Amino acid sequence: MNINVGDNKMELNGRDDLKRPLLEPSDSVCVTIPEPVDKLEKKRTVMFKIGNIKCASCVTSIESVLGEINGVESVSVSPIHGHVAIEYVPKLVNPKLIKETIEDAGFPVKEFSEQQIAVCRLRIKGMACTSCSESLERALKFLDGVKKAVVGLALEEAKVHFDPNITDSDRIIEAIEDAGFGADLISSGNEANKVHLKLEGVSSVEDMNTIKSYLESAIGVNHVEMDLEEKRATVNYDPDFTGPRSIIEAVQEVAHGSYKASLYIPPRQRETEQHHEINNNRNQFLLSCLFSVPLFIFSMVLPMLPPFGDWLEYKIYNMFTVGLLLRWVLCTPVQFIVGRRFYKGSYHALRLKSANMDVLVAMGTNAAYFYSVYVAIKSLSSDTFKGQDFFETSAMLISFILLGKYLEVLAKGKTSDALAKLTDLAPDSACLLILDDDGNVVSEVAISTQLIQRNDIIKIIPGEKVPVDGIVIDGQSYVNESMITGEAQPIAKKPGDKVIGGTMNENGCLLVKATHVGSETALSQIVQLVEAAQLASAPIQKIADRISRFFVPAIVLTAFITWLGWLIPGVIGIYPKHWIPKGMDKFELALQFGISVLVVACPCALGLATPTAVMVATGKGASLGVLIKGGNALEKAHKVKAIVFDKTGTLTVGKPEVVNVMLFSSVSMEDFCDVAIAAEANSQHPIAKAFLEHARKLRQKIESNRQSNNQHVTEAKDFEVHPGTGVSGKVGDKMVLVGNKRLMQTYNVTVGPEIEGYISEHEQQARTCVLVSIDGKIAGAFAVTDPVKPEAKNVILYLHSMGISSIMVTGDNWATATAIAKEVGIEKVIAEMDPIGKADRIKDLQMRGLTVAMVGDGINDSPALVAADVGMAIGAGTDVAIEAADIVLIKSNLEDVVTAIDLSRKTISRIWLNYVWALGYNILGVPVAAGILYPFTGVRLPPWLAGACMAASSLSVVCSSLLLQSYRKSWVFQDTKRGHSHCSKST
Repeated sequence: MNINVGDNKMELNGRDDLKRPLLEPSDSVCVTIPEPVDKLEKKRTVMFKIGNIKCASCVTSIESVLGEINGVESVSVSPIHGHVAIEYVPKLVNPKLIKETIEDAGFPVKEFSEQQIAVCRLRIKGMACTSCSESLERALKFLDGVKKAVVGLALEEAKVHFDPNITDSDRIIEAIEDAGFGADLISSGNEANKVHLKLEGVSSVEDMNTIKSYLESAIGVNHVEMDLEEKRATVNYDPDFTGPRSIIEAVQEVAHGSYKASLYIPPRQRETEQHHEINNNRNQFLLSCLFSVPLFIFSMVLPMLPPFGDWLEYKIYNMFTVGLLLRWVLCTPVQFIVGRRFYKGSYHALRLKSANMDVLVAMGTNAAYFYSVYVAIKSLSSDTFKGQDFFETSAMLISFILLGKYLEVLAKGKTSDALAKLTDLAPDSACLLILDDDGNVVSEVAISTQLIQRNDIIKIIPGEKVPVDGIVIDGQSYVNESMITGEAQPIAKKPGDKVIGGTMNENGCLLVKATHVGSETALSQIVQLVEAAQLASAPIQKIADRISRFFVPAIVLTAFITWLGWLIPGVIGIYPKHWIPKGMDKFELALQFGISVLVVACPCALGLATPTAVMVATGKGASLGVLIKGGNALEKAHKVKAIVFDKTGTLTVGKPEVVNVMLFSSVSMEDFCDVAIAAEANSQHPIAKAFLEHARKLRQKIESNRQSNNQHVTEAKDFEVHPGTGVSGKVGDKMVLVGNKRLMQTYNVTVGPEIEGYISEHEQQARTCVLVSIDGKIAGAFAVTDPVKPEAKNVILYLHSMGISSIMVTGDNWATATAIAKEVGIEKVIAEMDPIGKADRIKDLQMRGLTVAMVGDGINDSPALVAADVGMAIGAGTDVAIEAADIVLIKSNLEDVVTAIDLSRKTISRIWLNYVWALGYNILGVPVAAGILYPFTGVRLPPWLAGACMAASSLSVVCSSLLLQSYRKSWVFQDTKRGHSHCSKST
């Protein structure tokens, strides 16, 4: 087999290709890769805003002092705006030195911003509630060089933007650990393309340094990290210059093949961390049960069963009994070994001047434990003292809290299931074709998908998944792209067509040239968008944040008041003595009520209410083809009262289509098609292409009806394009014109009343009429339209039923816009608008107090998408529109506009329901724990049962959020029998 991979039409290479739409890989381009520059010469630009620039001499002074600094390449000063831009080499100088130099010259630096800000993502360990995430965010923001920090409680991750010249990821991790949390680096900004290698033949530091030096000198390698203990290397590279296989080959070239390298695939960190956390919580709970279950038996069960009760009441010394000693011994490991996590969390929280769940648990268990120790010591020193210990309360409380954390971690792991399913769509391996210099296939090699490089030729047999984004260079097949488009019908693929990684090849063998690999693929970008959305908090989360600031101190105060409220009346004798349970005194009863209040009111559930719902909703939205960029977009969408639609490519298909053909002479339809096809064959106009496709199908139909196969068409001679009017040429001995009325008038072709009526009738329906003249006489005409999307009318109707008004804003003329709007059911139309005008109309709507969404697909829609409260971009649109939008509709289906809004409404409702669950436990639990029912019913909430209720509140909130996984799209269908639309909703 010979594969013409050198053909320019098939070359896809370079960064221009990456700037294409998210889900539409670019058309073929061919670029020349520039020679890589020396790493030392990589430059960066920093901008300063400075004062005291009064004249040209000030500018000269600044330029001269900066020009003397080694590493400063160029200086540009704007005296009018007070700005200076400096291009420098980071290896030789840093912005801090440049800033100090400017200030030493007598010009104060007011502010500066570097163009390149580094970003890192970290896995955070030990967060219990929203107070933890808040205090960690504050700690990170106080760190020098950190520009922005976002901490996601449900995702247990942090995303930090920082100045790499001032700090780095190691210092950030130190700051996190200093705040009392654990941290592992997930990725940094330069890790978009990274490969892990397992090294063989390496035995010393010298070997590692040799390999490292060789790799660092290789073209396209940005950074190399070596691990001698594990014999591994991590290499960051530029995919424009190199790839994983080239790096492996480079290692094997060192020292004439003394070293070997192979791909190392580290375990998925998220899954590993979740598995470790689940096991850790389970083990802690089981360890706690090892002591607390016997303790419970010795405290609650055996004393009621003779002769065990008598044995436990045997006095060792004074009033100190065997049972008290056993309870003390069994409780102590639970309190200080199993429960040390609460002490550690409390210490760090209080050091950061905040309070969290750990503070409440530590206070409650310590109160129970140390009072019990007091009872034990008093029993040892007195032969008359009788007191009730609470050792079982402390141990059981910790056990129930750990059980709740274990169940919560199990449930939280399921909130990211949708994201895991997206990641698993890509196959693990692929078949690489090895070609010789002539493009002939030499061999086939099965390799890991992670080893695929740009421009590789991959063979995909039927039933296999496409490993990366690419273009078909040989073979024909049908590919199931439902993962991206939502269309169950497989799509035909032939040479020149694009394929997307993760889609399924159905029935033919395809050879595909890789164009987008690694983090550049559509699937990877979708995963990145969903991960970013799950990390970003919704504004509604601020409710929980505000509550948590004063919630814990308020509960501590409430617990103290509860204790006093029961102790003082007991001492004075306000309530009867029979209220005090047997074996207790007034102090102990009051203490139990106080501890129960501390424990039952834990704010864990409150902090989980929003992030867990946002995680599930964004993951579910992605699986339905709706990419929601964060909690902010999710929350705003539920408030939308007006939606502004662009016309072309949004309400319409965006591809011209012939809807009517009419003959005005005795020419047969067969001859009419032949002549028109010949005349339009060389035209590149979209309308010409639409007619050619329609005419050829019509011609084939005529031939099939006649059972003949004579489809030879004469080519047009003297072909000429008339910009804005049409084309002309000779077909055989006939002069043919194909174009609008102006072209006919130019050639003095008469347009009669019948033809004028035809044109007028179709223009009123937003159709473009094209006339065909043969030898100076109009033979026929055809009408072309950009058809409305089949679902558009039902979507507008459904939005109306949701209480949302629809508006169309377009740059087209009023006649076309009005006709389209009438067809889909939109009453308000704004036509002949430029991009800025579209944005202004949206602002006018916002001034009336409306929350406005904009749905568009083109570059001209991006200002309006940004101006709207919620921007929705069609997935097949331009990359600029997708970047500007808050929500991306991957399938380019308008029904997903309804899905986005409906999912938003369901999610916000679920968040409020979560708040009701979380606060409901506290509103009902705190009074019961404080003993409000005890005087009337004798019902009280022991501390260990209060701990169980607190754990149940967190679990119920997570499970409530998980119910969003069962969300089903609202959908619209057409009742063809009755001829009218129906809207149906399934939730």
